[in-house]
Amino acid sequence: MDLIKELNKETLQKETPLVQIGDTVRVHVKVKEGSRERIQIFEGTVIAKKHGGIEETVTVRRISYGIGVEKVFPVHSPSIDTFEVVRGGAVRRAKLYYLRDRVGKGAKIKEKI
Repeated sequence: MDLIKELNKETLQKETPLVQIGDTVRVHVKVKEGSRERIQIFEGTVIAKKHGGIEETVTVRRISYGIGVEKVFPVHSPSIDTFEVVRGGAVRRAKLYYLRDRVGKGAKIKEKI
């Protein structure tokens, strides 16, 4: 067990992002194309956070050309550059899966003051 804890401690990122459920975030992802590497930005609302420690993940949802797109990002992955919080959201749920059924104003989240 100690060996697993040591491996997890090595791969954990030093600064974990302060991302909460309902926040609108920009996720900067490193994309490797051939020999080049670039950063791609995915902006959306955090609808879920799961697990903890090394396997912690964040689910981000956005509407792209009228279609809902969700991506699950491992927080401690080396391919994730940064999480940038655009605005904080005031919600009262741990998972915002109900946003999948809502469109337009019904899918709005109040801003945290």
